[in-house]
Amino acid sequence: MIPGVRCAHPRASWHDMQIYPAIDLRDGKCVRLKQGDYAQETVFGDDPAAMAQRWVDDGATYLHLVDLDGAKEGRPVNGKSVRAIVQAASVPCQLGGGLRAEDDIKQALSWGVIRVIVGTKALQSPEWFAKMAERFPGRIVLGIDAKAGKVATQGWLDVSEISALDLARRCAHPPLSAIIYTDISRDGMMQGANVAAMAEMASAVPIPVIASGGVTTLDDVKALATAGLAGCIIGRALYEGQLNLREVVAAVSSK
Repeated sequence: MIPGVRCAHPRASWHDMQIYPAIDLRDGKCVRLKQGDYAQETVFGDDPAAMAQRWVDDGATYLHLVDLDGAKEGRPVNGKSVRAIVQAASVPCQLGGGLRAEDDIKQALSWGVIRVIVGTKALQSPEWFAKMAERFPGRIVLGIDAKAGKVATQGWLDVSEISALDLARRCAHPPLSAIIYTDISRDGMMQGANVAAMAEMASAVPIPVIASGGVTTLDDVKALATAGLAGCIIGRALYEGQLNLREVVAAVSSK
Protein backbone atom coordinates (compact mmCIF):
# COMPACT_ATOMS: atom_id res chain seq x y z
CA MET A 1 0.00 0.00 0.00
CA ILE A 2 1.25 3.50 -0.80
CA PRO A 3 1.94 5.65 2.28
CA GLY A 4 -0.90 7.97 3.13
CA VAL A 5 -3.62 6.02 1.34
CA ARG A 6 -6.20 4.04 3.22
CA CYS A 7 -8.85 1.85 1.68
CA ALA A 8 -12.21 3.48 1.08
CA HIS A 9 -14.79 1.48 2.97
CA PRO A 10 -17.76 2.88 4.90
CA ARG A 11 -16.91 3.27 8.56
CA ALA A 12 -18.87 3.91 11.68
CA SER A 13 -16.59 6.72 12.84
CA TRP A 14 -14.91 9.52 10.94
CA HIS A 15 -11.40 8.87 12.18
CA ASP A 16 -8.28 8.01 10.18
CA MET A 17 -8.94 9.88 6.94
CA GLN A 18 -5.89 11.26 5.16
CA ILE A 19 -5.88 15.05 4.81
CA TYR A 20 -4.16 16.56 1.77
CA PRO A 21 -3.45 20.30 1.89
CA ALA A 22 -3.45 21.55 -1.71
CA ILE A 23 -0.69 23.62 -3.24
CA ASP A 24 -1.69 24.87 -6.67
CA LEU A 25 1.19 26.25 -8.72
CA ARG A 26 1.02 28.93 -11.39
CA ASP A 27 4.00 30.96 -12.59
CA GLY A 28 5.94 29.56 -9.63
CA LYS A 29 3.46 30.97 -7.14
CA CYS A 30 0.96 29.36 -4.80
CA VAL A 31 -2.54 30.24 -6.02
CA ARG A 32 -6.17 29.12 -5.86
CA LEU A 33 -8.74 29.25 -8.64
CA LYS A 34 -12.53 29.40 -8.39
CA GLN A 35 -14.25 26.55 -10.25
CA GLY A 36 -11.06 25.93 -12.21
CA ASP A 37 -11.33 29.35 -13.86
CA TYR A 38 -7.88 30.73 -14.64
CA ALA A 39 -9.38 34.24 -14.71
CA GLN A 40 -10.48 33.87 -11.06
CA GLU A 41 -7.10 33.48 -9.42
CA THR A 42 -6.00 34.43 -5.93
CA VAL A 43 -2.28 34.43 -5.14
CA PHE A 44 -1.56 33.16 -1.63
CA GLY A 45 2.21 33.15 -1.70
CA ASP A 46 5.34 33.62 -3.79
CA ASP A 47 7.20 30.77 -2.07
CA PRO A 48 5.44 27.41 -2.50
CA ALA A 49 8.16 25.58 -0.57
CA ALA A 50 7.59 27.81 2.46
CA MET A 51 3.85 27.15 2.16
CA ALA A 52 4.52 23.41 2.07
CA GLN A 53 6.63 23.68 5.21
CA ARG A 54 3.84 25.61 6.91
CA TRP A 55 1.35 22.81 6.28
CA VAL A 56 3.82 20.15 7.43
CA ASP A 57 4.48 22.14 10.60
CA ASP A 58 0.71 22.15 11.16
CA GLY A 59 0.52 18.36 10.91
CA ALA A 60 0.24 17.51 7.21
CA THR A 61 1.66 14.07 6.40
CA TYR A 62 0.95 14.24 2.66
CA LEU A 63 0.68 17.13 0.18
CA HIS A 64 -1.37 17.49 -2.99
CA LEU A 65 0.36 19.52 -5.70
CA VAL A 66 -1.22 20.81 -8.91
CA ASP A 67 0.72 22.27 -11.82
CA LEU A 68 -1.92 24.64 -13.20
CA ASP A 69 0.34 25.82 -16.00
CA GLY A 70 0.94 22.19 -16.89
CA ALA A 71 -2.77 21.41 -16.93
CA LYS A 72 -3.33 24.23 -19.40
CA GLU A 73 -0.32 23.50 -21.60
CA GLY A 74 -0.52 19.71 -21.51
CA ARG A 75 3.00 19.17 -20.19
CA PRO A 76 4.79 19.57 -16.84
CA VAL A 77 5.86 23.19 -16.28
CA ASN A 78 6.53 23.99 -12.60
CA GLY A 79 9.34 21.53 -11.96
CA LYS A 80 11.51 23.97 -10.05
CA SER A 81 8.73 24.68 -7.54
CA VAL A 82 7.81 21.01 -7.22
CA ARG A 83 11.40 20.00 -6.47
CA ALA A 84 11.68 22.77 -3.90
CA ILE A 85 8.46 21.63 -2.20
CA VAL A 86 9.54 17.99 -2.10
CA GLN A 87 12.88 18.94 -0.57
CA ALA A 88 11.40 21.34 1.99
CA ALA A 89 8.38 19.28 3.00
CA SER A 90 9.99 15.87 3.67
CA VAL A 91 6.55 14.22 3.44
CA PRO A 92 5.09 12.32 0.46
CA CYS A 93 3.71 14.52 -2.31
CA GLN A 94 1.43 13.73 -5.23
CA LEU A 95 1.35 15.85 -8.39
CA GLY A 96 -1.18 16.44 -11.13
CA GLY A 97 -1.46 18.78 -14.08
CA GLY A 98 -0.61 18.16 -17.73
CA LEU A 99 0.80 14.64 -17.39
CA ARG A 100 -0.26 13.17 -20.73
CA ALA A 101 2.78 11.17 -21.87
CA GLU A 102 5.00 8.51 -20.36
CA ASP A 103 7.96 10.89 -20.43
CA ASP A 104 5.88 13.43 -18.48
CA ILE A 105 5.21 10.82 -15.81
CA LYS A 106 8.89 9.88 -15.62
CA GLN A 107 9.87 13.54 -15.38
CA ALA A 108 7.39 14.25 -12.59
CA LEU A 109 8.50 11.20 -10.61
CA SER A 110 12.13 12.29 -11.06
CA TRP A 111 11.22 15.50 -9.21
CA GLY A 112 10.66 13.36 -6.12
CA VAL A 113 6.88 13.08 -5.91
CA ILE A 114 5.53 9.74 -4.73
CA ARG A 115 2.55 9.60 -7.08
CA VAL A 116 1.31 11.35 -10.20
CA ILE A 117 -2.26 12.15 -11.16
CA VAL A 118 -3.46 11.56 -14.70
CA GLY A 119 -6.83 12.88 -15.84
CA THR A 120 -7.32 14.06 -19.41
CA LYS A 121 -5.27 11.32 -21.06
CA ALA A 122 -7.11 8.59 -19.14
CA LEU A 123 -10.33 9.63 -20.87
CA GLN A 124 -8.70 10.10 -24.26
CA SER A 125 -6.75 6.86 -24.22
CA PRO A 126 -7.90 4.24 -21.69
CA GLU A 127 -5.50 1.63 -23.12
CA TRP A 128 -2.52 3.93 -22.62
CA PHE A 129 -3.66 4.76 -19.11
CA ALA A 130 -3.96 1.08 -18.18
CA LYS A 131 -0.45 0.52 -19.53
CA MET A 132 0.92 3.37 -17.41
CA ALA A 133 -0.73 1.96 -14.30
CA GLU A 134 0.99 -1.37 -15.01
CA ARG A 135 4.31 0.26 -15.79
CA PHE A 136 4.29 2.41 -12.64
CA PRO A 137 2.42 0.21 -10.14
CA GLY A 138 1.03 2.05 -7.13
CA ARG A 139 2.24 5.40 -8.43
CA ILE A 140 -0.57 6.41 -10.78
CA VAL A 141 -3.71 8.14 -9.52
CA LEU A 142 -6.74 8.69 -11.72
CA GLY A 143 -7.92 12.27 -11.51
CA ILE A 144 -11.60 12.66 -12.30
CA ASP A 145 -12.81 16.23 -12.47
CA ALA A 146 -16.55 16.48 -12.95
CA LYS A 147 -19.17 19.10 -13.62
CA ALA A 148 -22.77 17.96 -13.10
CA GLY A 149 -21.45 14.39 -13.05
CA LYS A 150 -19.68 14.67 -16.43
CA VAL A 151 -15.92 14.44 -16.82
CA ALA A 152 -14.06 17.70 -17.52
CA THR A 153 -10.67 17.68 -19.26
CA GLN A 154 -7.91 19.96 -20.55
CA GLY A 155 -7.45 21.73 -17.23
CA TRP A 156 -11.24 21.87 -16.77
CA LEU A 157 -11.64 23.85 -19.99
CA ASP A 158 -13.74 21.17 -21.72
CA VAL A 159 -16.63 19.03 -20.44
CA SER A 160 -17.20 15.62 -22.04
CA GLU A 161 -20.32 13.48 -22.25
CA ILE A 162 -18.72 10.68 -20.22
CA SER A 163 -20.02 10.26 -16.69
CA ALA A 164 -17.53 10.31 -13.84
CA LEU A 165 -18.82 7.00 -12.53
CA ASP A 166 -18.44 5.31 -15.92
CA LEU A 167 -14.83 6.45 -16.22
CA ALA A 168 -14.09 5.34 -12.68
CA ARG A 169 -15.55 1.87 -13.18
CA ARG A 170 -13.64 1.50 -16.44
CA CYS A 171 -10.26 2.36 -14.90
CA ALA A 172 -10.46 1.57 -11.20
CA HIS A 173 -8.54 -1.61 -10.66
CA PRO A 174 -5.09 -2.35 -9.22
CA PRO A 175 -2.29 -1.46 -9.71
CA LEU A 176 -3.96 1.96 -9.96
CA SER A 177 -3.26 3.65 -6.62
CA ALA A 178 -6.35 5.79 -6.05
CA ILE A 179 -8.96 8.08 -7.58
CA ILE A 180 -9.16 11.79 -6.85
CA TYR A 181 -12.70 12.96 -7.51
CA THR A 182 -13.16 16.71 -7.86
CA ASP A 183 -16.50 18.46 -8.11
CA ILE A 184 -15.58 21.55 -10.14
CA SER A 185 -18.81 23.35 -9.26
CA ARG A 186 -17.75 23.32 -5.59
CA ASP A 187 -14.02 23.87 -6.07
CA GLY A 188 -12.76 27.08 -4.50
CA MET A 189 -16.30 28.25 -3.76
CA MET A 190 -16.32 27.56 0.02
CA GLN A 191 -19.82 26.11 -0.30
CA GLY A 192 -19.26 22.66 1.17
CA ALA A 193 -18.37 19.31 -0.31
CA ASN A 194 -20.67 17.30 -2.56
CA VAL A 195 -20.79 14.44 -0.09
CA ALA A 196 -23.48 12.46 -1.94
CA ALA A 197 -21.48 12.36 -5.18
CA MET A 198 -18.26 11.51 -3.34
CA ALA A 199 -19.96 8.71 -1.41
CA GLU A 200 -21.42 7.29 -4.62
CA MET A 201 -17.96 7.19 -6.18
CA ALA A 202 -16.37 5.61 -3.10
CA SER A 203 -18.96 2.83 -3.08
CA ALA A 204 -18.68 2.22 -6.84
CA VAL A 205 -15.01 1.24 -7.07
CA PRO A 206 -12.65 -1.13 -5.22
CA ILE A 207 -9.78 1.33 -4.72
CA PRO A 208 -9.38 4.37 -2.43
CA VAL A 209 -11.24 7.55 -3.43
CA ILE A 210 -10.01 10.97 -2.35
CA ALA A 211 -12.55 13.81 -2.32
CA SER A 212 -11.79 17.27 -3.64
CA GLY A 213 -13.77 20.44 -4.08
CA GLY A 214 -15.61 22.65 -1.62
CA VAL A 215 -14.34 21.19 1.65
CA THR A 216 -14.99 24.15 3.95
CA THR A 217 -15.82 23.00 7.49
CA LEU A 218 -14.89 20.26 9.91
CA ASP A 219 -18.38 18.88 9.37
CA ASP A 220 -17.54 18.45 5.67
CA VAL A 221 -14.47 16.44 6.62
CA LYS A 222 -16.44 14.29 9.07
CA ALA A 223 -19.19 13.64 6.53
CA LEU A 224 -16.71 12.56 3.86
CA ALA A 225 -14.92 10.20 6.23
CA THR A 226 -18.18 8.70 7.42
CA ALA A 227 -19.18 8.20 3.78
CA GLY A 228 -16.11 6.03 3.20
CA LEU A 229 -13.70 8.43 1.52
CA ALA A 230 -10.04 7.53 2.02
CA GLY A 231 -8.98 11.15 2.09
CA CYS A 232 -9.88 14.70 1.23
CA ILE A 233 -8.04 17.58 -0.35
CA ILE A 234 -8.44 20.98 1.26
CA GLY A 235 -7.42 24.21 -0.44
CA ARG A 236 -9.03 27.63 -0.11
CA ALA A 237 -10.56 26.90 3.30
CA LEU A 238 -7.06 26.47 4.73
CA TYR A 239 -5.62 29.48 2.97
CA GLU A 240 -8.41 31.79 4.08
CA GLY A 241 -8.51 30.47 7.65
CA GLN A 242 -11.92 28.85 7.47
CA LEU A 243 -10.31 25.59 8.57
CA ASN A 244 -7.39 25.10 10.92
CA LEU A 245 -5.21 22.25 9.70
CA ARG A 246 -4.05 21.29 13.18
CA GLU A 247 -7.67 20.90 14.28
CA VAL A 248 -8.61 18.91 11.19
CA VAL A 249 -5.64 16.53 11.55
CA ALA A 250 -6.32 16.09 15.24
CA ALA A 251 -9.98 15.30 14.57
CA VAL A 252 -9.36 12.61 11.97
CA SER A 253 -6.46 10.98 13.77
CA SER A 254 -7.93 10.77 17.27
CA LYS A 255 -8.87 7.40 18.69
